[in-house]
Amino acid sequence: MQDEVLLTPWRDFPVEDTDPFAPRDEEKWDFVLVSDIHEVGSEKEIKRKKFLDELSKKGFAIKKIEDKKLFYGVRAPNQIFRKYQWLLRNSNSRPQNPDVHHDVPATTRIRIVNFILQNTVTPDLEKLHNLMKKKVFETAFPLHEKEELTEFLRHKWARWRGICRQQPIEKIRCYFGEKVALYFAWLGWYTYLLGVAALVGLVVFVAGITVFSSSQVSKEICEANDTIMCPLCDQKCPFWLLSDTCTYAKVTHMIDNEGTVLFAMFMAIWATVFLELWKRHRATVVTDWDLYRWDEDEEELAMELINNLQHEPRRYQHSYFRSTIILLLVLVMIAVLIGIAHALVIYRVIATAFFSQSNSEFLREQANTMAVMTGAVLHYITIVIMNKVNRRVALYLCDLEKPRTFSQRENNFTVKIFTFQFFTNFSSLIYIAFFLGRINGHPGNYMRVAGRWRLEECHPSGCITDLFIQMAIIMLLKQTISNVMEYLVPWIEHKLCKKQRCPKKRSMVLGEEEAAEDPCKSHWLSNYELKEVNIFSLFDEFLEMVIQYSFTTIFVAAFPLAPLLAFCNNIFEIHLDAIKMMRLYRRMVPRKANDIGIWLQVLEAVGILAVIGNGLVIAITSDFIPMQVYKYTYSPCMMENSTGMDCSTGYINHSLSVFRIQDFEPYTKVPEMLPDFVRDEIKECRYRDYRNTDDYSYTVQFWHIFAARLAFLILFEHVALCVKVIAAWYIPDVPQSVKNKFLDRKHSNLRKQLSMMEYSTEV
Repeated sequence: MQDEVLLTPWRDFPVEDTDPFAPRDEEKWDFVLVSDIHEVGSEKEIKRKKFLDELSKKGFAIKKIEDKKLFYGVRAPNQIFRKYQWLLRNSNSRPQNPDVHHDVPATTRIRIVNFILQNTVTPDLEKLHNLMKKKVFETAFPLHEKEELTEFLRHKWARWRGICRQQPIEKIRCYFGEKVALYFAWLGWYTYLLGVAALVGLVVFVAGITVFSSSQVSKEICEANDTIMCPLCDQKCPFWLLSDTCTYAKVTHMIDNEGTVLFAMFMAIWATVFLELWKRHRATVVTDWDLYRWDEDEEELAMELINNLQHEPRRYQHSYFRSTIILLLVLVMIAVLIGIAHALVIYRVIATAFFSQSNSEFLREQANTMAVMTGAVLHYITIVIMNKVNRRVALYLCDLEKPRTFSQRENNFTVKIFTFQFFTNFSSLIYIAFFLGRINGHPGNYMRVAGRWRLEECHPSGCITDLFIQMAIIMLLKQTISNVMEYLVPWIEHKLCKKQRCPKKRSMVLGEEEAAEDPCKSHWLSNYELKEVNIFSLFDEFLEMVIQYSFTTIFVAAFPLAPLLAFCNNIFEIHLDAIKMMRLYRRMVPRKANDIGIWLQVLEAVGILAVIGNGLVIAITSDFIPMQVYKYTYSPCMMENSTGMDCSTGYINHSLSVFRIQDFEPYTKVPEMLPDFVRDEIKECRYRDYRNTDDYSYTVQFWHIFAARLAFLILFEHVALCVKVIAAWYIPDVPQSVKNKFLDRKHSNLRKQLSMMEYSTEV
C-alpha cells in the first residue's frame, strides 16, 4: 500500500468524473526543474547532480524526462507535510486531533516544496537561485494539473463570457493560494465600490455639460471682441482677441464649477469608506479560512526547521548607518525623477514656441494645446521606461538593506517602488496643477528657460483644462496600450509555441505500432511553454491597481471621469488577469496570507494625499476661489440696485491686468499686428494676473485672493480629514459576527478544557 498524501481535497470525486487523460496519482509531481543538456562530466552537469542528490537525501522522488531539454519532476515525501501539520497546530482554530493526518491541499504542498527547493544547499554552498544564475538550471515551476478544479476555473472564470459573473474566490484560493485570492477579492471589492464613484463623477460631468454655454464667465470671454491679449511668445506671435478662445473657455468651465468641489469632498469620504469596508470584508473572508490570527513568522520558522533541523533563526538587526545611506540614495532617485519632470516642462516650453512659429495656422492657433497633448504622450513614454529603471533601483536598495525575511524584503521593496512610481507618474501633473502659470512672471519680465524660452502661461479661464487633458491622455494610454500589450504579448508567444510544438505525424508502416509516450512528457512541455512567472508577477498587478487608485483619487477634482475610466478598465482587468494566470502563464507558487500586506498602508497614505491634492487643486488650480472672492467682494451684487444680475458679471475683466507694450523687454521683437488693427492704435494688452498698471506689483485683490485660497485649503483639508476620521470610527474594522465567532470558539475551548479537568479529577 502506497503512503501518499492526496494533492487536493477534490480527489474524492468519482473516478468517472475526472479527466481520463490525467496522469495517475502516483505520477503527479509537485515541481518540475528544467535544465539544458550538458556534456557528461562538465561542471554544470556535476553541480546539477549534486543538487538532485541533496533532494534525494531528503526523500524526494525524482523523475527524469529528456526532450530538447532535461525535465526533472520532483515529489516530496509525505513525512514533510506531516511535520508541517504537527508544527502548526493552532489552538485558536478549529479543534483537530493531532493523531489524524488530514489531506494537505495542493497549494500547501507546492508552497512547502518551493521553500525546500529554494533553500536546499549543495556541498558547494550553492542554492537553486545560484545554480540558475550559472545556467545549471533554467527554471523551476509547479504544474497546472488536469483536475476538476482547474477545468472549472478555466471554463467558468478565465473566459471573457464570464465577465459579469461573481468571482469564485474560494476556488481561486484552493488553486492559487490565499495571496492571489485576496488580490482578486480586493480588486472585485474596489471595482464594486468604484461603480458608485463612477456614477457620481458621471453625474458631475454631465451637469458640467449642461452649463457648457450658460456660464457667465464663458459668455464674457466669447463676447470679448475688443479685449486684446498679449502675445503668447516672443517671435511671430501676434496679439490676439480674448474671444478667439471661446470654445476653450466653455470646456474649462464645464470642468471647473461648483460641482467639482462637492465631488472632491465626496471622493475623500469615498476613499475612507472603501478602505474601512474592505477591512470588514477581509476580516470575514480570512475568518472563514481560519487565517485571521495566522502568524507568518511562525510558518516560516516551521518550514526552515522542516528543511533543516539545525537551522538557527536569523536575528532582527538594524543599522542606522545603512538606513542613512539608503535614505540618501532614495532622495537622489527622487531628485532624478523630479529632474525628468523638469525636462518635460522644458519640452512643453520649447514645443509651445515651436508650434507658435509654425507655418501651419492650425498649429499656431492651438500651440498650447498641442504642447500639452504631445507632452502628455511623452510623459507616458517616460513612465513606461522608468518602470524598469525604478524596479532595478528599488531591488538594489533592498539588497543593501539585507532584510531578515522575504516578507520584510517585499514590504521594503513595495514602499520604495511605489515612492518612485508616484514621482514618475505625478511629478508632471503636480507641476501643471500647482506651478503652471504661477511662476512665469509677466510681460516685460518673463521667467525664461536658459534665458531664452518663456515659461507657459495659463489660459484666461484657468489651468484646470491642461490638467484635465494630461490626466485623460495618461489614463487612456495606460489602460489601453498597457493592457493590450500585457495580454497580447503572452498570447502571441503562447500561440507560436503551440504551433511549433505540433509536429507533423509520421506515416506509419503497415503493422507498426505507435510507441506509447510518457503522459508526463506532454504535460510538462505544455506547462514549460507558458510564460514564466516570478515573485513580482502578482506584485505588478497590485502596483498597477494602486497607481490607478492614486489617479482616481488624488486629482479627481480636475478629472471627474477618472473613476468611470478606472471602473471600465477593472471590469476587463479582473478577467484579463484570470485568463493570463490560467491559460497563458505558468502556475504561480501559492503564498499564504491573511491580508493584502503593506498595500493597505499605501492605500491609506494615498487617501490622505487625495485630501491634500484635491484641496490644492480647488484652492490653487481652479478659479473657484477667485470667483467666489469676486462675487462676494467686488461684483455688482455688492452694490445697490443690482437685483437680478449675475454676480460673476465682470469677473474676466477684473482678473486681467493691463500691460503697456512700450515696456516689452529690449530684445523682444514686437509682434505683428492683427490685420483688423492699426499698429499705432495698440498701446496696451491684457494678461492673466492681478498686477498694478504702473509698476506691475501685486494688487490688493491678489493678496485678498491669496488669503482666501489659504483659508479654503485649511478648512477643506481639516473638514475632509475630520470626516475621514469619523467614517473610520463609525465603521468598525472587524464585523461583530467575526468577533462573536472568536468569542464562541474561546468559550467552547475553555468549557471543554474545564470538563476534561473535572473528568480527570473524578477518575
